[in-house]
Amino acid sequence: MLALLFGQLASLARSILVAGAFGASLELDAFNAANRVSETLFLLVAGGALGSAFIPVFTGLLTRDEKAPAWRLASALANAVTLTLSLLAVLLAIFAPQVVRYLLAPGFADKPELFALTVSLLRIQLISAVLFGLGGLIVGVLNAHQVFFIPALTPAMYQLGLIFGAVVLAPVMGVYGLAWGVVLGALAYLLIQIPTLLKQKGTYSLTLGLENPDVRKVILLMGPRLLGVAVVQLNFWVNVNLASQMEEGSVASLGFAFSLMIMAQAAIAQSVAIAAMPTFSAQHALGKQDEMRSSLAASLRGVLLLAWPAAVGLILLRVPLISFLYERGRFDAHDVQLAAWALLWYAAGLVGHSVMEVLTRAFYAQHDTKTPVIIGTIAMGLNVLFSFAFSRLFSQVGWMPHGGLALANSLATALEASALFLFMRRRLNGIEGSCIGRGFAACALASLGMGIGLWFWLQAAASQPRWLVTLGGVALGGIIYAIGVILLRVPEVQVLTSAITRRLLRRASPPRSDM
Repeated sequence: MLALLFGQLASLARSILVAGAFGASLELDAFNAANRVSETLFLLVAGGALGSAFIPVFTGLLTRDEKAPAWRLASALANAVTLTLSLLAVLLAIFAPQVVRYLLAPGFADKPELFALTVSLLRIQLISAVLFGLGGLIVGVLNAHQVFFIPALTPAMYQLGLIFGAVVLAPVMGVYGLAWGVVLGALAYLLIQIPTLLKQKGTYSLTLGLENPDVRKVILLMGPRLLGVAVVQLNFWVNVNLASQMEEGSVASLGFAFSLMIMAQAAIAQSVAIAAMPTFSAQHALGKQDEMRSSLAASLRGVLLLAWPAAVGLILLRVPLISFLYERGRFDAHDVQLAAWALLWYAAGLVGHSVMEVLTRAFYAQHDTKTPVIIGTIAMGLNVLFSFAFSRLFSQVGWMPHGGLALANSLATALEASALFLFMRRRLNGIEGSCIGRGFAACALASLGMGIGLWFWLQAAASQPRWLVTLGGVALGGIIYAIGVILLRVPEVQVLTSAITRRLLRRASPPRSDM
């Protein structure tokens, strides 16, 4: 969690620097649109799709002490990922104008300079997809070996590359410097893992492993997940497509808002899910369903404990927070309103995003990629429909339409998380539902008290500097929420308090000496 938090703080620093350098401008709209292509390519081939299928199979081999087959599997997939991504990157670079004009950002087509810029940025950033692909597979290998800290640092390395691009390259190369920062960040993402990978003493083999049954198993498991990732990415492409036809800065504003929401989601849920998935996989491989049920319930309760106050805080403090973080350089007061409006609707889905992150890993640990993919496909199909409907509705009532795109994402994600929970509860013959329900209610009630306190704070501190409103609100909200969960006797708080107390007592006690 600390490593992921560091990565999200680096992401925040990157966002601040990029906002100051470019604002919510057409240049940044072009960069964000172009980046969507390389990110989609990585996620389809090596990110969520391959990782969710590879880790359970690889972990199962290691659990049964079949190390040689495990490393043959990893080698074959590493070779296949590198080859596939390289070929796809070349094809997309060749047909980049058509991709931008007809699929990605048709709103840019009537602006020749913006269109040409988007095409050029797309071609540069495609290099990163190959580097990310191999790095993403290594993340799975290390996680299966119960190594989490270094893989969790990889997002920070990527953000540092972007920061280098914004601070060092952009003043000379403009937004092209930011694109090359993406490539440098992807390279750092890969290289930081190599020393730790070598310590695992695995054996590399130059093969695609087409005859390997483990490789075929991963491919079969990957198929449904590939469809699920494709549907999710389709939603993001629809958002870019629609936002490119809205007010200038809409694409960039959605990016700024989503990054803040996902920063909270990563610190809260991704860290729990990444650490829990190998445990879920091992428990499933050993047939310990009761233990998996207990582990999953504990993970969900822990996520809810943190997601509720984060969502309420982001919603209520969105304007001073965006202003405090970004309003400098070319990022002006109008850009603040654009980004804060999107954050309002994205933050409403934070709880759903967090719960879904843990539940999907539980399905993957059971070698079931079909159920979450079917549910995700339906949910993301609704997301696309919601995007068209809500953006039009927002326009009709006089609201900024890009907020409707964020609301569509939040609503679809909430529906998806609810369906995943119901299916997993049936599969495990319960997930300690009453216990989770009590935790959900207690956290929601404490968050309500926190929200009331923050509302009064915003009224009283309206004339104060933005840094004081933001930081004071965070501190006040945290104190109110902490008091609330303590008074409501949330078990996780008592467990955490006991653990901290034991650790402090252990450190404070003098070392024993043998006579």
